[in-house]
Amino acid sequence: MARDPEERRLETTGPKDDAAGIPAVLNSVRMAQKQAGPNRWLPVLKALNKDGGIDCPSCAWPDPDRRRPAEFCENGAKAIANEVTRRSIGRDFFAEHSVADLRRKSGYWLEQQGRLAEPLVLDEGAKHYRPIGWDEALDIIAGELRALDDPDEAAFYTSGRTSNEAAFLYQLLVRRFGTNNLPDCSNMCHESSGTALTETIGVGKGSVLFDDLHSSDLILVVGQNPGTNHPRMLSALEEAKRNGTAIVSVNPLPEAGMKRFHDPQTVRGLVGKGVDLADEHVPVRVGGDLALFSALNRLILESGDTDADFIDRYCNGFEAYREELLAEPEDEFWETVLAHTGLDRGQIERLAERTREADSVIVCWAMGLTQHRHAVPTLREVVNYLLLRGNIGKRGAGVCPVRGHSNVQGDRTMGIWERPTPQFLDALERTFGFAPPREPGLDTVDTLRAMKKGAVKVFMAMGGNFIAASPDTEPTEESIASCRLTVQVSTKLNRSHLATGRRALILPALGRTDRDEQPAGRQFVTVEDSFGVVHSSEGRIPPLSGEMRSEPWIVTALAQKLFGDDEHVDWAALSEDYDRIRDLVEKVVPGFENFNRRVRERNGFALPHPPRDNRAFPTASGKAEFTANGLTAPEAAEDELILQTLRSHDQFNTTVYGLNDRYRGVKHGRTVVFVHPEDAERLGFADGDTVDMVSTGADGAERRARGFRLVHYPTAPGCAAAYYPETNVLVPLDAVAKGSNTPASKSIAIRLERA
Repeated sequence: MARDPEERRLETTGPKDDAAGIPAVLNSVRMAQKQAGPNRWLPVLKALNKDGGIDCPSCAWPDPDRRRPAEFCENGAKAIANEVTRRSIGRDFFAEHSVADLRRKSGYWLEQQGRLAEPLVLDEGAKHYRPIGWDEALDIIAGELRALDDPDEAAFYTSGRTSNEAAFLYQLLVRRFGTNNLPDCSNMCHESSGTALTETIGVGKGSVLFDDLHSSDLILVVGQNPGTNHPRMLSALEEAKRNGTAIVSVNPLPEAGMKRFHDPQTVRGLVGKGVDLADEHVPVRVGGDLALFSALNRLILESGDTDADFIDRYCNGFEAYREELLAEPEDEFWETVLAHTGLDRGQIERLAERTREADSVIVCWAMGLTQHRHAVPTLREVVNYLLLRGNIGKRGAGVCPVRGHSNVQGDRTMGIWERPTPQFLDALERTFGFAPPREPGLDTVDTLRAMKKGAVKVFMAMGGNFIAASPDTEPTEESIASCRLTVQVSTKLNRSHLATGRRALILPALGRTDRDEQPAGRQFVTVEDSFGVVHSSEGRIPPLSGEMRSEPWIVTALAQKLFGDDEHVDWAALSEDYDRIRDLVEKVVPGFENFNRRVRERNGFALPHPPRDNRAFPTASGKAEFTANGLTAPEAAEDELILQTLRSHDQFNTTVYGLNDRYRGVKHGRTVVFVHPEDAERLGFADGDTVDMVSTGADGAERRARGFRLVHYPTAPGCAAAYYPETNVLVPLDAVAKGSNTPASKSIAIRLERA
């Protein structure tokens, strides 16, 4: 694992009790000034998350109807500074640095080098990337694809930063080519949410809108750290708090953002004492949420405080669920619940009482619930919790999975999915006149498994950092080396450019902030946020290089090389004017009627959501489904801890902006493991010790993350936490969520060894 030299100065000072405020403002300005200078970043920040402006390329938190002067957060400012940087790299940089040399650099160092300025190729057996023209690069891709024995020997990955227009074109190209191998970043994060929600309410998306947060009686924030991952959510929670909403944080770690929030856009926030957001913190053990919600639901059933009319009219399976949940003797049930959660019964009973007192409840969650082997049953139990008291389809209530990447939800809506519905494929066939493949394709984990067997020969990634995002790092890098060709469409240099097939291409793409000029004039794209609202995004600054291309242009140019004069799709016309793409989306995807007109209206438009809109549940029964989910939790031996991987505050997904985690008190480094002091003492370690973390997969192989500083931290006993992607090496490829195939990165049993 490559490390930054700065790690020699690693310091730890302990967690903070408050978030945002003046430090967030100063850090935002410092980062923007360091990367870009005011002439580049000021116009972008002024337009960021504004109606008709630029959609932030980081998280998918929705925009309020009433925008503030600075409608962005510290991490959004970092993402923008990172993209509008004045630094660029091309042929001279790659002539100086071999691939082997770059592999010795940290991910942070790679990211800091600047925007990719021209297409590059790594020839078979070569040590350095060299420049290549766009025509030649696209000819290589088309030639390798045509040389395959079967279209299923190719896989096409998508990052959540891809726009709706690019995603629609990408899936169209892939299905026109003849495969459904469309793995995407959703497979690695919220796939468990989509699976559970589709099974229970018939729609795999959240059911709340922005105003629901402000009118809810109770909001549970579960397995989520808004202060780092979705900082603008803190402003929404503060407004809810002022309206009388009770807020409960359910998380193994106490997070600064859920304690006290200083809104950096108000005088009160900058100079006052801030707002205490969470009324209560429930320090559940990692993976104990299924047991917690099962206990809450049993208490609600035993009290009789259910919404009988809602259950009778809109739900199916209630009696069977009730019978199973109440079947286990009380003493045995509670013994299991308390062991799995690490809580005392009084804490759980208080939360059940809050639930019974609330007329409307929202449950928000993120990766802390989705990345476990038992993630899907956990989320089904969350839905049971809401159904019991009628908390879906009414104001101030519902399910709220908070997506971690700006358009990952929109990509799925556009058809980026390895298991498309028959209805979607029928619409493609009607619109374009070709027969798309019907067999399910490969998701991310299955793509890695296929690579390991040599069954995937061409791999193309539309954005993202596939290698750094994937589990089982070392076998993953070995597997991808078996490909004949790997292609990365990227804005910045990352680890995926250095773990390649026999040949590799890097294609430099425009980012959200870059002005996109096409023959029909300046273009905009669209995105969908976590609440299912679609709106536009239009770049503001000239690209650093004339060799950068928009993602829609790249897809259509490749399609012309691959299909020639295509009788089914006029690819060239689609790249010239994105309105034409949106006209086609309207014909294929439900909810996009009058797409071009409505997306130009103020604040865009919300997609239909039957459970939310009229309590219609498009399941097989036509009703919301209660499900029995049992009781399970991650298991660890006496000398082991349950590890959850997480982000630092200077990070967005796999992109590392800096080496500090201000809220957790870490400076100049990332190789730390947070351990409860009692666990450290029990296992024979002290604060500051250097340790290796070791996990074992079902294959019996040991996986080791070396040289981490142990840090005493108030995490739930029996648990540990450390940053990814450095700890992805510990996540076996066979450790996945049942039903969704999502890597179980939040529940890995590890032991600590002295380094």
